Amino acid sequence: MPVTTRRIPLEGWWDPATVFTCLYRNDSHAFWLDAGAGATQGISYLGAASGSSRFVTESVADGTVRITVPAARNHEARVVPQTIFDFLREDLGDHRGEKEREVSFELGWVGWFGYELGAQTVGTPTHASRQPDAAFLDVDRMIAFDHATRSVELIVPAADGVDESAEESVEAWVADVIDRLGRAAEVALGAPQPPDVVATWRHDPAAYRELVLECQSAISAGDAYQLCLTNEISLPVRPDPVETYLRLRAGSPSHHGGLLRFGEFALLSASPEQFLSVTSTGRVTTKPIKGTRPRGTTLAADARLNAELLASDKERAENLMIVDLMRNDLGRIAELGTVTVTSLLAVESYPHVHQLVSTVEARLAWGLTAVDALAACFPAGSMTGAPKASAMRILDRLENGSRGIYAGAFGYLGRDGALDLAMVIRSIVLGPDGASIGTGGGITALSDPDDEIEETRIKAAALLAVLGAGTGGATGPLRV
Repeated sequence: MPVTTRRIPLEGWWDPATVFTCLYRNDSHAFWLDAGAGATQGISYLGAASGSSRFVTESVADGTVRITVPAARNHEARVVPQTIFDFLREDLGDHRGEKEREVSFELGWVGWFGYELGAQTVGTPTHASRQPDAAFLDVDRMIAFDHATRSVELIVPAADGVDESAEESVEAWVADVIDRLGRAAEVALGAPQPPDVVATWRHDPAAYRELVLECQSAISAGDAYQLCLTNEISLPVRPDPVETYLRLRAGSPSHHGGLLRFGEFALLSASPEQFLSVTSTGRVTTKPIKGTRPRGTTLAADARLNAELLASDKERAENLMIVDLMRNDLGRIAELGTVTVTSLLAVESYPHVHQLVSTVEARLAWGLTAVDALAACFPAGSMTGAPKASAMRILDRLENGSRGIYAGAFGYLGRDGALDLAMVIRSIVLGPDGASIGTGGGITALSDPDDEIEETRIKAAALLAVLGAGTGGATGPLRV
């Protein structure tokens, strides 16, 4: 149901890293949706489970959603035979605002959707994941950092929207935040992990080369136009999630980064890709990324690689195929005639890579919600290939294992009908068995297997360095 919020401004500017470390470093269920280190625009949100916050996970294999209250002692979990999409539809309702505004989070759910949920949205086979297929925390209070205005606000439910005991809890939280921030200290990173961690790649270079060739055989046979082939890297480490994320964002700042810590699992992301956003009035946007070049070591080399990416027939075709797929996905839930491509083949540059990005927008058809838009578009075409269903079936056979949280999406779904989700790429997942990293690239008929192997290494290099490992899995230096 929609909720009316009130905002309590804090005096001055606070660094989100300092605030998260001060308030939530040791919380078992906490989140930080991060506009990036040194950001001058965007909004960062952070918070943790309150005493009454629900936490839900889904198991695709079991076909169930599990609901708990992390802070409640002796709370008995409730298990319901439904999907996370059905759960969120019921919980959020069909609220739609009347006044157009930019996407903002007005309390609701924060979490991730794992790639294996594609079995429900597309009807394709799936491997059982070692991680929750979906995990979401019910957020009833949080801190928002507006990087453009350099202002900080506490966001809580309006007093007339909660009962007296809940209001007392909110007031106590506000007082506690202000008191603890008054004693906060600057964040100081400790020594990095020694670089002696051994990384294991699911597919070594020779095996990945064969998979690229099999993808091209499927394309030649007419079974797909493009296939987003991925690899998984496993590392036997379980570092501190907060310390590791601070190191990741320092080296790989991104406008859609995030740290989600849910019990024994944590997602640390420096994602550069916005998968899907929906405003409370139903304006839908997706920004698929396809096409990659590394950054150069000199200004001249960097400019050459930028121009090379923009001029590449292979990379342009790869991006255009996914734009067409996303236009089709949005067309299933959009008002007739509202699907438009508002930016095509723009280069965005990040610390380690140049990326080719396009933007597709639409207006949500009346009677449909942000959850409907999500279900129609998930998983993102940039992580599957085209046509989507055929690509996913081929990749399921070739990759020989689950992707888990990687290649899914994370972010928030607000009680005002808004949604903002980033792709789970350039991400580290921490769990009981250690750390994992997903990496991959789009395969077309024009792909060179050696270049595709190199692309997986380029995308994983910064993440592996954060965990104290080299790129392994392939020989020779990264080509720049």
